[in-house]
Amino acid sequence: MKCELCAYTLEACHTAARIGIDRVELCASPAEGGVTPSIATITQACAIPGMEVSVMIRPRGGDFLYSDEELGTMLHDIRMAREAGATGIVFGVLTAEGKVDVERTRLLVEAAQGIDTTFHRAIDMTEDYQQAVEDIIHTGCTRILTSGGYDKAIDGIDNIAQAVARAAHRIEIMAGSGVTAGNARQLASTGIDALHFSAKKMIPGKMLYHNPRISMGGTSTIDEYALRVVDEKEAQAIVELIKHPQL
Repeated sequence: MKCELCAYTLEACHTAARIGIDRVELCASPAEGGVTPSIATITQACAIPGMEVSVMIRPRGGDFLYSDEELGTMLHDIRMAREAGATGIVFGVLTAEGKVDVERTRLLVEAAQGIDTTFHRAIDMTEDYQQAVEDIIHTGCTRILTSGGYDKAIDGIDNIAQAVARAAHRIEIMAGSGVTAGNARQLASTGIDALHFSAKKMIPGKMLYHNPRISMGGTSTIDEYALRVVDEKEAQAIVELIKHPQL
């Protein structure tokens, strides 16, 4: 079973490589749930020795119903990610009715030209979860990242187990969202192929002066002076539980 870290910084990628995580899902903008990172970040992450890098292909936050122009952006981003050395891409496209957009997903898979393709947690927003699993299989994707149709994977564990059974080795199933050292083995027991986690923690930034009159993000509910980093001890604990289940 592989471990995948959701990484928003190059520092997180280096941490993943250092502690033996197999792959990173490279994203930008955690407040939006992840969008496509810059080409410079992709290039630098792909240069880390021994690290598989799956790049998020998502032109904006919000829903997963995309215009023709947005789809064009996604196709262009896929080509650029491939040229930068990405080993995989991550995306999800739905119809207005909450179904997998099979036709457009196939276009994205074809654009990937042989590198791994992960259909992300857009599946958890579909109106028929098990049918969505089948539809994604028919698009030719390499794997599905899912929390089983719930906010946290542990709550959707029954659906994840059913997805594994339905997949029958035709596609990889990777569980993610709310994964911790406390539930990693329980999720692994479903027979999934990989576990996706962020092991995040927030630390104070190094700015000494904070302007109390302004928020660059447009909201005062987010501490813009805090930095998101990987909790290395938590990440290492998850890796040990998955890689060495006998311990």
